[in-house]
Amino acid sequence: MNIVQCEHERHAAQVLSIFNEAIVHSTALYDYKPRTAEMMRAWFEAKAKGNFPVIGVESDGGELMGFASFGVFRAFPAYKYSVEHSVYVDARFRGQGVGRRLLKEVIEAARMRDYHVLIGAIDASNQASLALHERLGFTHCGTLGQVGFKFGRWLDLAFYQLILTTPLQPIDG
Repeated sequence: MNIVQCEHERHAAQVLSIFNEAIVHSTALYDYKPRTAEMMRAWFEAKAKGNFPVIGVESDGGELMGFASFGVFRAFPAYKYSVEHSVYVDARFRGQGVGRRLLKEVIEAARMRDYHVLIGAIDASNQASLALHERLGFTHCGTLGQVGFKFGRWLDLAFYQLILTTPLQPIDG
């Protein structure tokens, strides 16, 4: 497994495929319709504009096995040290440590950018993701019941957070 910084030109089609598999077959994304190539361009542009990483794990053959990123938690200035992350693993590569590797990379990327809190919003039925977050030190901070509706059922959303020691000297404003 090789860590790479995902780029639109090289990875957009593979990221799109992973996103769309999650949308169509899981509750990892509370979305109904598959995304388009145009949406991927805008997504990569927004990540670049916000200086948010898109971290990938590639197989030795160069195939994207999964990716992770983070972005704005809430769009108010006082939340500037908090980010919400996401991790997606291609269905063919689940259970091989890809998610763990990606989440560790996201944690390090947040530290390097002086963020203080990483927040994961995880479907409460996704036991694998919940366990992964707990193994890496995240704590459960609450569950919002029945906030989503997909596949004919109500979905609960669990929030997990990891508090980092960065930044060393936070400032107001």
